Amino acid sequence: MSAFTQRIRRTHPGVVLAVLDVVGLLVAGYLSWVELGNGIPSCGPFHGCETVAMSSYARIGGIPVAVFGVILSVTLLALAVVWVRTDKPGLLDLHYGLSLVGVVFEIYFLSVQMFILHAVCIWCATYGASLVARFFVALAIWIRRGRLDVLLGRE
Repeated sequence: MSAFTQRIRRTHPGVVLAVLDVVGLLVAGYLSWVELGNGIPSCGPFHGCETVAMSSYARIGGIPVAVFGVILSVTLLALAVVWVRTDKPGLLDLHYGLSLVGVVFEIYFLSVQMFILHAVCIWCATYGASLVARFFVALAIWIRRGRLDVLLGRE
């Protein structure tokens, strides 16, 4: 086994979650910055960001949806970092549960974009992909760490 492979195996799985959380935070941060400045996110060669950003679905209670993405990403990042430092399984449980809630909201927002607005924001979709990745990585770690067995009382 190579030194690189050994190093990867010794890496705490929370580091993977933290990296994905940073990706989500960067995307949500960009969208929040633009939307709080009353701008429209740039989609480059893609179209749809303008339609999504200008829609009534882009804000909840006057707050841009992306701000909630920042809050979720910061929370998930904090949970991942503290889990890496302490290895307390409850932090993994919280990360997994919050990412599951995030995926449910992502399904809703993507459905709104596709079926109501008929436009998809590439930035929103990228954030959603990072959230889905976080959920599946957390799920895999959660199961490997025996957290499902604990939940089901089989430990």
